[in-house]
Amino acid sequence: MDSKKGHLIGAVVEGSIAEEMNIEPGDRLLKINDQEISDIFDFQYLVQDEHLDILIRKADGEEWLLDIDKDFDEDLGIEFDNGLMDDYRSCYNKCIFCFIDQMPKGMRETLYFKDDDSRLSFLQGNYVTLTNMSDKDIDRILKYHLSPINVSFQTTNPELRCMMLGNRFAGEALKKVDRLCAPGTGIELNGQIVLCKGVNDGKELERSISDLSKYIPNLQSVSVVPVGLSKYRDGLYPLEPFNKEDAEQVIDLIESWQKKVYDEHGIHFIHASDEWYFLACRDFPEAERYDGYIQLENGVGMMRLLLDEYEEALNVITSEHSDHLMSVQRNISIATGRLVYPCIRDMAKRAMELCKGLKVNVYEIVNEFFGERITVSGLLTGQDIIKQLKDKELGSTLFLPENLLRSGEEYFLDDFTVSDVERELNVDIGISKCDGHELAALLFDIPVEETY
Repeated sequence: MDSKKGHLIGAVVEGSIAEEMNIEPGDRLLKINDQEISDIFDFQYLVQDEHLDILIRKADGEEWLLDIDKDFDEDLGIEFDNGLMDDYRSCYNKCIFCFIDQMPKGMRETLYFKDDDSRLSFLQGNYVTLTNMSDKDIDRILKYHLSPINVSFQTTNPELRCMMLGNRFAGEALKKVDRLCAPGTGIELNGQIVLCKGVNDGKELERSISDLSKYIPNLQSVSVVPVGLSKYRDGLYPLEPFNKEDAEQVIDLIESWQKKVYDEHGIHFIHASDEWYFLACRDFPEAERYDGYIQLENGVGMMRLLLDEYEEALNVITSEHSDHLMSVQRNISIATGRLVYPCIRDMAKRAMELCKGLKVNVYEIVNEFFGERITVSGLLTGQDIIKQLKDKELGSTLFLPENLLRSGEEYFLDDFTVSDVERELNVDIGISKCDGHELAALLFDIPVEETY
């Protein structure tokens, strides 16, 4: 008997069907309705039925066949030790823009893992290149109607894509999009283009936008983001940073295509990430141009949403909490990356103008760890924050954006912790969501629900 066969159950939800059936952590799920389960998608598909025969192996080796009747789509309350219920698929491409290849040695091992797993695209929003996806994978996506799938395109020029991804099959992999976007599939996709200067920009970018627009409505959006360049690029493909003029050209091209696509399809489809507008020193587009912020997690429209939410919150606070504004006496600090520093500084200035007893020290953290070309706050490290804020006026609390930390944990990328920063700087640390209402609430010390 293979004691490792099946899928290890890590937790059982209190009050769930699984608990009622005496399923316990440490048990193994072997089969559902006499079918073996490959991964989480097989499981989610099979447990939708109203009648289930579930084969469980207990920790002592005894096997139980459980007869379960339930409502359609009712959850069993089982959480697996491995959320994917399978090994993660690593990426075998050699992309010229890969940020993992630009990281220094000695960081924690998990940061060097390159995933290219279409299942993570559905579960976590990861972008996949399609090069690691078989025809069987496409069949399962269509069968289970897994959607949306996020695809990292880079270019629709097959030869150029092979070069950029360092994979001779990368151009051929684009044909999988035809199956996913065939009439009647109902599969939704979002796309990304990592733009590299002198490689896939200019006419190549225009070609890509034109080709990808033919997949509307299945392909709902495509974001264009500039390549991130750390200081650890020895031996890698020679890439150059974009300048202000480059950013202006990228924005002009994208906005011209937005008008064309909107006239035909009623969506803007192609979007420039916020970094382009910062680099070009241009105002962010109005909220309507972001099509419901469909690419928010990819840095598209994040600042427009933050600014609009903050303005809404200030209007509520000034109209409904005027007495509180008069009584506030506090000195606090915010640290952020170079990219958004000017916006956060101006937002803090607005707050101090409304509340004379409020002092907000906003500090720009230069990314010395990865290099000064990395300007986003999400890649700041604990050691840079400590080094650059030592002996600075921080007040009672130093607020940091939550995207500096690993999800659900207090570790920065360099394995420094929030506690390390608190101890070294002798200040309380507060973590702020990238949300305008929450930022306003933190500044004025008001419950966030009272800013709406």
